[in-house]
Order: sequence, then C-alpha cells, then structure tokens
Amino acid sequence: MLFAFLLFAAEEQEGPPFWASLLPMVLIFLALYFVILRPAQRREQQQRLMLLGNLKKNDKVLTSGGIIGVVVHIGEKDDEVGLKVDETSNVRLRVLKSSIIKNYTQEEAAAKEKEAPKA
Repeated sequence: MLFAFLLFAAEEQEGPPFWASLLPMVLIFLALYFVILRPAQRREQQQRLMLLGNLKKNDKVLTSGGIIGVVVHIGEKDDEVGLKVDETSNVRLRVLKSSIIKNYTQEEAAAKEKEAPKA
C-alpha cells in the first residue's frame, strides 16, 4: 500500500513548464533587439531625416521609382519636390520628398572631401 502511494506521488511530479525552456531564447532575442536592431533603426532614421533636411535646389537625386532628376522646387508646406528630368524638353515631375532615396550631389561632395587630404 505504501508502495502504491509512492508510485502515485511519482506520477504527479512533472517537469518544468513548456515556457521555461523558451524563456532563455526570448530573453536573448529581446537583448539583441535592444542592443543591435533598435540603435540601427534610429541611426537609419536620423540619416534619412538629414538627407531630406539638407535637400536644396540643383541637387541631383534618385527617387524610389528609379527616376533621376535635378531638384528645381522644394515645397515646404506640402512636402513636394519638383524634379527636372530632361534638360532638352524641360520635363518636370512633382514627387513627394519621402520618395527621394539618394542625393548624388552630396555624395560627390563628400567623396571630393575625402580625396582632397590624400592629394
């Protein structure tokens, strides 16, 4: 009879809950998010805001649609930018500031600054 109670007590004992084995993995993911991913996202957002903030007339830019043009007008109120696409026929497009992904003029200026001290 005592042996039956021991068997019954042994059957009731279970291992750790299922979430206990997932807890270390979740903690590692959270640590990676806050140490690596979040600062990278903030840095990217700051660079993007700096790109759009430094945009000025006569800058050669690339849009997310693949259109390369020269800025002719920057609308501060409505977030529009006027781009001159073709010099010969004077084709102009209105695009949103947020569609600009690259500023060739600033990149060329930065490359010249890096090369100047070497020469």
